[in-house]
Amino acid sequence: MSVLKIAAVFSDKAVATEVAGLSQSLMFEAVLDDTQHLPFAALVLGASPNLMDFQARADVGLYLVSERTLKNQPLSTLSSDQLPGCVGVFPMVASPEIGPKAADRHWHEQHGVLALEVHCAMTHYYQLTVVHRFIGVDWNGLALCCFANEDDLRNKFYNSAEGRQRVAEDVLKFADTQNSPRRVVTRLTPISIV
Repeated sequence: MSVLKIAAVFSDKAVATEVAGLSQSLMFEAVLDDTQHLPFAALVLGASPNLMDFQARADVGLYLVSERTLKNQPLSTLSSDQLPGCVGVFPMVASPEIGPKAADRHWHEQHGVLALEVHCAMTHYYQLTVVHRFIGVDWNGLALCCFANEDDLRNKFYNSAEGRQRVAEDVLKFADTQNSPRRVVTRLTPISIV
């Protein structure tokens, strides 16, 4: 199942918190206090048309995304106690060798299956495919790899060394690993459910 949403990406957590509250959206906030070395500090995800009003404040980027649920239920149907405790957000730039459409197809049809097999401790898994970039960095997608807590995300991300290698090799088939930013470990801030 796919659902269209707006993803607003910020370098400032305080601005993101304000926007999330005003737009009744879900906020993924970097767990680190110092975020200058990260690709972003917060991601606000929602279906409210109010998010378009904050285009000038989403200094990293503003995107129309298609949210694909690969594990668990769509984010918009989860109650606050069903939300994951910690989320690894992986911005993805498509491999220039195959282009965005083929990269998205591989990401969904092949990598998604592999991720579900290798990331055994993952509680929820979503792929946000960028349908349109309004402003900001040229990302083609964001993976939301969700875990019960930060320790599971950091220490139980892969089921084995072989699984880690298989994922790394597969990512090279669809993503531009030189230009895809590093993951951001986030927590969901309970502003509202989208």
